[in-house]
Formats: sequence, structure tokens, C-alpha cells
Amino acid sequence: MIRDFIAIDFETANQQPSSVCSVGVVMVRNGQVADSFYSLIQPEPNYYNYWCQRVHGLSQCDTDDAPVFSKVWQQLEEKIADVFFSDLQTIDDIHYQIATIPFVAHNARFDEGCLKAAFRVYQMDYPDYRFYDTLAAARRQFGHSLPNHQLHTVAAACGYDLQNHHHALADAEACAAIALYIL
Repeated sequence: MIRDFIAIDFETANQQPSSVCSVGVVMVRNGQVADSFYSLIQPEPNYYNYWCQRVHGLSQCDTDDAPVFSKVWQQLEEKIADVFFSDLQTIDDIHYQIATIPFVAHNARFDEGCLKAAFRVYQMDYPDYRFYDTLAAARRQFGHSLPNHQLHTVAAACGYDLQNHHHALADAEACAAIALYIL
């Protein structure tokens, strides 16, 4: 059973995986939610398409004054270090240790792809984070007993009432609840 992990969810502004416009993160330590993080992000490339806006409701005016991904990731790394590794001193130690904590996402291929693409765009070294996929785990766990394996359906099957679906933090919270139930 995974007891320490980071549930993560990205929303994107357009079809480019690097166009993350918000991130939600839930840090689980010893099987308990220890902290969470949410931020709007100025996307790159910086434009919104109609379909993405329709899904999450964010638009250019929401992120015009938001920090870029590299600044948000730095804030997030500091928060993760505080939760899991409060005794670390150097940024290199923090980078190394954070890579030892698994990430969890529902449809991890999407969120991991966004993370890798944003790291590439901002010319940041990607630490080869380990990802677990609650979508794949839900398919194994529930099989055909569910009408689908979408986040809100699986969350309900795990006893979690997902409110505000497609808000990055709400989705990360649901993902964390699923991971605690299934993984």
C-alpha cells in the first residue's frame, strides 16, 4: 500500500501539453492528507481554446497575472520539502528527495505529459518522477462494475463526493482519495 505520495492534477489552456494553466496538488504522508497546493499558471503557449475553457472555466483574464510554471514549481517544491523533508538544506537535496516520492494522477499519462512538457519549455531538468495511475488501478479494481472510469465515477465508487470537477485542486483531492482507497 502506498502511504506517502503526491496527487497531482493539471488543467491546460489549449491542446499543447505545456499549456498548463492551473495545478492542484495533495500531499499524503503516512496515509493522511498532510497539505495541499493550488495555483493558477500563465500558460505556454499563452492562449486558450474554446473546448478547454468550456471544461475548466478558466480564461486568459484569470491567468494574465499568474506566475509562469517555473516559479509555481519552485513554490511547490518548497511546500513538498516542508511536508516530507523538513530537514533538507540545499536545493539539490530537495530535488533528489522529491523524486523519491511517487506522484499519483487519474490518467497519469496526461498529467505526466504536461509536467514533462512544461519542464522542457522552461528548460528545467526533469528528475524522472515516478507516476502511479488511479485510472488504470480503477479499471483493475472495478472492471465492468462501473459505467465508466472517469474521475467523478471512480471517486463516488470509493466513497468520495467530488465537488467542482475540473478544478485542479478538487480533482487532485479526488485522486488522493481514490489512491488511498485502491492503492
